[in-house]
Amino acid sequence: MAATLHIPYLPAYHQQSSAEELALALDELSPQVLAYSPWQELQHRPEVSFVIAYGEGAIFLKYFVKEKTLRSTYVQPNDPVYNDSCVEFFIGFNGEENYYNLEFNCAGTCLAGFGSGKERQLLPAKDILKIKHRSVIRNLSAVQWELTLVIPAEVFIHHRFSTFRNLKARGNFFKCGDGLPEPHYLTWNDILSPYPEFHLKEFFGEFVF
Repeated sequence: MAATLHIPYLPAYHQQSSAEELALALDELSPQVLAYSPWQELQHRPEVSFVIAYGEGAIFLKYFVKEKTLRSTYVQPNDPVYNDSCVEFFIGFNGEENYYNLEFNCAGTCLAGFGSGKERQLLPAKDILKIKHRSVIRNLSAVQWELTLVIPAEVFIHHRFSTFRNLKARGNFFKCGDGLPEPHYLTWNDILSPYPEFHLKEFFGEFVF
């Protein structure tokens, strides 16, 4: 069953706002948990939550992660960040078949694509680099890290949005780490598949802006 996520509007913030100021503002929102680990035999299971909001011209997203180990090796746009400590945000608009996948390692390096299923077209680096980020990494009893993102509307290069307000959208949120000592795959909306696979749009949840 698809979950529904109501995404709040933050009138004081917009696409020119810094990731630093958004990091504080987003801490005031109630987090959503990546509660599903559909492939339980792949255990360890990190603790992951996120908050999401929007303002004029941008989506704001913040992840909170606690896991055993940390990997951050990729630094260029469209590097395979899913092999690092990685969080992902998939979103499709207006009931269309194609959707965007935005994938980030813990340092904020982004891989971004657009398409249907595994048929992906990578976004140009110049557009990916418009995403502002703030990464905070702590190492206490376990590795803890936070990633705040300001994703301007123009990153969604196959669409032209004057505002996100009242847009119909579907998507999902993920945590993975294919190249970690203990690979794992967590999701916000549950996925029914015999093997790890995030590109299954039939398991996207509903987004209400």
